[in-house]
Amino acid sequence: MSEENKDLIEIEIESLAFEGESVAKKDNFVYFVKGGIPGDVVLIKVLKKKKRHAEAIIEKIITPSPKRIPPKCVHFSECGGCNMQSLAYEDQLFWKKSFILDSFQRLGGFNNPDISETIGSPKIYNYRNKMEFSFGDQRWLTKEEVEQTEVMFNKNFALGLHVPGRYDKVLDVSYCDISPEVFNNILLAVKAKSESLNLSPYNSEKKTGFLKNLICRWSELEQKGMFILLTTQPVIDEELEMIEWFLKLNDSIEQVGSLIHAVNNTQSPVANGDIKKITGQEYMTEEILGIKYKISPFSFFQTNSSQLEKFISEILVAAELQPTDVIWDLYCGTGSISLPAAKQCTMVFGIELSEGSIEDAKHNAEMNGIENVHFLASDLHSKLIPDLLTQLPKPDVVILDPPRAGMHTNLINHLLNLAPKKIIYVSCNPATQARDCDHFTMKYNLVSIQPVDMFPQTYHVESIAHLELKDEYYR
Repeated sequence: MSEENKDLIEIEIESLAFEGESVAKKDNFVYFVKGGIPGDVVLIKVLKKKKRHAEAIIEKIITPSPKRIPPKCVHFSECGGCNMQSLAYEDQLFWKKSFILDSFQRLGGFNNPDISETIGSPKIYNYRNKMEFSFGDQRWLTKEEVEQTEVMFNKNFALGLHVPGRYDKVLDVSYCDISPEVFNNILLAVKAKSESLNLSPYNSEKKTGFLKNLICRWSELEQKGMFILLTTQPVIDEELEMIEWFLKLNDSIEQVGSLIHAVNNTQSPVANGDIKKITGQEYMTEEILGIKYKISPFSFFQTNSSQLEKFISEILVAAELQPTDVIWDLYCGTGSISLPAAKQCTMVFGIELSEGSIEDAKHNAEMNGIENVHFLASDLHSKLIPDLLTQLPKPDVVILDPPRAGMHTNLINHLLNLAPKKIIYVSCNPATQARDCDHFTMKYNLVSIQPVDMFPQTYHVESIAHLELKDEYYR
């Protein structure tokens, strides 16, 4: 090995890990390597070394894997969001199943669980119906920008995406391949206008600046977008001009249904605020399985509309609902599972922490004429949640779709005491899903797992776990 490579290690990438890293082994030691593809032979540089493993980056690809393909996105090497883009889609689906299988075996202690092939998305690019772009006054400099002899950009302005692990730095993005085309058109227009007016991005530490976020949403049903410019309170003429210009973008850009200005004067990084002005529709409408949904500017909705019908259908297939069943849909959001489930059973109770989502869910039920569903706003992780749940009719089936952190033991224990016939556990985090399902094995058998890809080009995957009460606990 040459002198310049003496501190590097030659190694072959063996597999992928859930959170986007690749795995290699040498001399019984494990290396987690950013950016590797199974089959790559690479030179790696160790960044952190611990007792049982090390974290490393690739300095050079000696022999590329036959599975490696050229990434489509020009920002691939810096962004980190679509970190599986250098892998063919059929291989992405294989590894997503492997992530879930590994979590259930290694973390959940399940021996050879029944897991189906990952259901692929009909769209693998331009599929996201929501993007949150951030303004930043600390631009992440790409390798090309660092090497420029003549600086042709503003180091103190960026509109794009946060670099992984660096919430103080924003990568300036010109195009996002997983977004609808109109998102990119709006992105470039807003960026150009902001820079022409010399407007400053907000800095939470200094508490200065005007521009915070550009939020883009899309309706497959309406084939139109909703665009929200989030700022602090406008004061100077240039800031007022920016708002006036933004609210008229539907005159020059097609497929714009709503333009909204919202204000957030807090230091919170959450992209939310008080709506001040609207051009066009106040909300969007989407249709899934024949049910229409109101989507408010800041409400949650699954980000891949093209795959959502299949995803919800698979949840209902696993639930095997009967006309006499009572269903609890916990962490119900705006009712995307509750409402189609209500068409197949006698009663559904949907519970969710967000009061805004519950209001949208109630509106969606009324809009669709569905009367056998009741929505409640409550914290499912509260110590008091059993008091609320004991007031409801006992469920035959419980459908769970908790946040990435998983379920609180209070809720798990209450469901174990209640012992519904069936639990359908939906999650985008196989690790916490496997952990929680292990707790349920006190009284339940894990029947099957169905992976569904809602997030092509990324390591993320949805998983539907089907649990059934053991015979000895039926009452």
